[in-house]
Amino acid sequence: MASTSTILAAAFIKPLPVRRPTKAAAGSRAVQVRASLKEKAVVGLTAASMAASMMVPEVAEAAGSGLTPSLNNFLLSIGAGGVVLAAILGAVIGVSNFDPVKRS
Repeated sequence: MASTSTILAAAFIKPLPVRRPTKAAAGSRAVQVRASLKEKAVVGLTAASMAASMMVPEVAEAAGSGLTPSLNNFLLSIGAGGVVLAAILGAVIGVSNFDPVKRS
């Protein structure tokens, strides 16, 4: 009779068989996003203006951080607090939707 450790070792070493799908999934067409010509033009102009503005050194420097280190840390801490608050609210909403309380 085989020992328990031999049986367990054989179970871990032997990989599971890979099953091939028999049919292609229905509706597996590529998702197409349609945008109007006006929307495409606005996006293109915005991207072009941002790229052009960053080519000018004065504009690129002005867009940089002109904040003092203490103000920068303060703003980063406010942002981090917002992220934590959003995570807590997301968890509360997720749990309340996952496990609703039914009162009779």
